[in-house]
Amino acid sequence: MLRRLLTPTSSRRILSSTIPFFSKPSLSPFSSLSTSPDPPCSESSTVEHVQEAAGTTISVDRSALFTPLEHSPEPTPDSELVKHLKSVIKFRGGPISVAEYMEEVLTNPKSGYYMNRDVFGTQGDFITSPEVSQMFGEMIGVWTVCLWEQMGRPEKVNLIELGPGRGTLMVDLLRGTSKFRNFTDSLHIHLVECSPALQKLQRQNLKCTDESSSEKKAISSLAGTPVHWHATLEEVPSGVPTIIIAHEFYDALPVHQFQKSPRGWCEKMVDVGEDSEFRFVLSPQPTPASLYLMKRCTWATPEEREKLEHIEISPKCMDLTQEMAKRIGSDGGGALIIDYGRDELISDSLQAIRKHKFVNILDDPGSADLSAYVDFPSIKHSAEEASENVLVHGPMTQSQFLGSLGINFRVDALLQNCDDEQAESLRSGYWRLVGDGEAPFWEGDDEETPIGMGTRYLAMAIVNRSQGTPAPFQ
Repeated sequence: MLRRLLTPTSSRRILSSTIPFFSKPSLSPFSSLSTSPDPPCSESSTVEHVQEAAGTTISVDRSALFTPLEHSPEPTPDSELVKHLKSVIKFRGGPISVAEYMEEVLTNPKSGYYMNRDVFGTQGDFITSPEVSQMFGEMIGVWTVCLWEQMGRPEKVNLIELGPGRGTLMVDLLRGTSKFRNFTDSLHIHLVECSPALQKLQRQNLKCTDESSSEKKAISSLAGTPVHWHATLEEVPSGVPTIIIAHEFYDALPVHQFQKSPRGWCEKMVDVGEDSEFRFVLSPQPTPASLYLMKRCTWATPEEREKLEHIEISPKCMDLTQEMAKRIGSDGGGALIIDYGRDELISDSLQAIRKHKFVNILDDPGSADLSAYVDFPSIKHSAEEASENVLVHGPMTQSQFLGSLGINFRVDALLQNCDDEQAESLRSGYWRLVGDGEAPFWEGDDEETPIGMGTRYLAMAIVNRSQGTPAPFQ
């Protein structure tokens, strides 16, 4: 997302690799971690010394935990979500994982960030690629038609979009493929969306009319296509050739964070301090997510592991990918994943964004978006492990992906029939999708300079082995 382009990631120090993966659990309480906004200036301000039961002392390095803050010093009444989180921690008798905190913040049924409002666009907290330009959804449409051709033009296809936002991508996809009637007639659209507010927006933008009394089923007048809504991918019927689109979905999946310490890899947790404020602490012993950590590290080289003092993993990413791969392997079809991420182990990337600015992750939970870099090697290995009937292609940059599908020709065609204002908007949107850094042609206000995400976003495809290599990964 464009939310990712607001600031570069902070640098990380390289620690010794002699610390064991997991050593004997400590008997000490949870180690407290600082969330101070002040840059570290000495060891005394960045390292906390924790007394062990045996009389020894361990040091917890705080220096890499610096997070840009936008925090009001004046106390405010706790929101319903804050009260809920504190009650969960109190009931558990200890801290919760960062992943559980993230999931509650984003999808709590009553107070979750995504659940009851429209968070997209200039009036929201961030802007997504489909909102930047119609050309993005049109190019995704090109990709789906090409894959459908490779699938043998099946008469019925489940087209699934995970986390469709306002429905903008699907609207542009249907409009862009409207001339391919055999393709659009084959589609049964399934939108995986847990937010009632966003489901309502999707229904409006897709110009849906109710086919029956069910709120989960309708017909889009854009192409006469049936549309269904589901809370999870598991609810979507299987047994039918499937095309899955996961655009800017994986980065919102909960992540577990681990930090290297003298006791080995310890999971970072969220606790409530004596001042009733949320704080980060380290787990004194291995947690259930440690199994996924060990699995992820078997997919990495020793050199990758040694250079990190933090590791971020997403078990839900691994599990979702395996479910997708099994479905594609048995039913045919493919999945397209486009997101902000890296083709390597992820260190410490979790960030919060409110009104297009980075804020403290623990500040006023539920009022800001939380997202993390996508671990593309984890997706690849998870898919290949789940089914021998799938092949994984990529990742490649979004610029390469869109360019190979013909976005350059599309923008040229659109520029032939527009006025100066429309042309400026098209060029700006084009640069945001495929460019790198600031647009060289921009003559407006510096604060509005288009920033390209063409090399910051990656695209990956998972397809049934029998279908060959999908465009444009040949």
